[in-house]
Amino acid sequence: MQNPAPETRPRYRERLSPSLWLLVTVALAGPMVSLIFTPVGSTTALVIGAAVSALLVAAFIAFTPVVSVEGTVLRAGRAHIDVRHLGEPAALSGDDARQARGPGLPARGWHLIRGGIDGVVVVPDIDPDDPVDSWTISTRTPDRLAAAIRAARG
Repeated sequence: MQNPAPETRPRYRERLSPSLWLLVTVALAGPMVSLIFTPVGSTTALVIGAAVSALLVAAFIAFTPVVSVEGTVLRAGRAHIDVRHLGEPAALSGDDARQARGPGLPARGWHLIRGGIDGVVVVPDIDPDDPVDSWTISTRTPDRLAAAIRAARG
């Protein structure tokens, strides 16, 4: 198979997968479920418990949102917008990111915020017909996402 043309390759792509600790916590539901089926039989209980753990972990990974910049489109989870409608992105981390995720979070903004991910990119929406003021997106690499948005605009 041929490599896609450079224009069709994503400039940026990140899956906002859950942390390892959350996956371990979710997997612990399997042994709890297996305790329910112990009266039926220990082998049946172990199989059902392992299946429940595997399905829950797979579901948590499969349903995590993806942030990407493909061509001139920013995709954040289910939402997407053409970058020509966006202003200058601000890559934030540390206390600035905490402020942007908490007290500084705009009420009319669009948000994709994931717990356990420190970085945030805030991008103003300059489209006068769009009721959304800004996009606030969690990311592990805020500088790279902001650079990809700038590159797609220019």
